[in-house]
Amino acid sequence: MFFKNSRYRKLPDEVTVDAKGRRLTSKSSRALPEVTGIFQHTLADGDRLDHLAHKYYNQPRKWWRICDANPEFMSPQALLGKTPFITQQFPLSFPESQGQPPWAVLMKTISDQVGIEDILLTDDENYLIITFNQINIQASTLTEIISRAGFIVGQPQTIGRTGKQIVIPPDIFA
Repeated sequence: MFFKNSRYRKLPDEVTVDAKGRRLTSKSSRALPEVTGIFQHTLADGDRLDHLAHKYYNQPRKWWRICDANPEFMSPQALLGKTPFITQQFPLSFPESQGQPPWAVLMKTISDQVGIEDILLTDDENYLIITFNQINIQASTLTEIISRAGFIVGQPQTIGRTGKQIVIPPDIFA
């Protein structure tokens, strides 16, 4: 079922029973290994995990070592910024003549939308950083919601992974 050097081959089998009484065999979950080392790589446009693995390990199939070392990303695609989730920065201002900005109302309205993952207001209150699923909601809809709350919204800009640091662990299985 698995190649002789697969990281899944030695995992124990688990048996579960489904609603129809069938016994289903699968492998148990693989716990992420403890990763040591502090070497980091700055992501560039066009980076691919297999290319990074070849560069650092001389073995493109070891891309999963890089994934293990960066567990904050739910998938290899997320590590490279290639998921339906996108983070955009919305520049905004609020006319002083209208009093205090309605932050609570705005945050609740946005967070109630399907597909919103995270919302962050910068300390200077000049940007709203929103992570959302592009399948469920578009930046234009978010811009409209922000505008309806009385804010002046600038052109949103995507905040990507380019220029961000990821951990490249040592090749302990060399």
